[in-house]
Amino acid sequence: MDKMKATYEVMLALAAEMALDEVLRKSREEELYGAIDSALAEGDEAAFRLLTDELKTLQR
Repeated sequence: MDKMKATYEVMLALAAEMALDEVLRKSREEELYGAIDSALAEGDEAAFRLLTDELKTLQR
């Protein structure tokens, strides 16, 4: 029974970590979209390229 409980706890921790990772990824993605919009509005091509490259990496 203890092994089953330990396995359950590990699976629960893994599920919590996956949920947290997803929330953090989505939050960063939203930040990047905002920064990309700003870079476009300001005509900052270097920032735009840097930010879109990060966004592409994040979405893989």
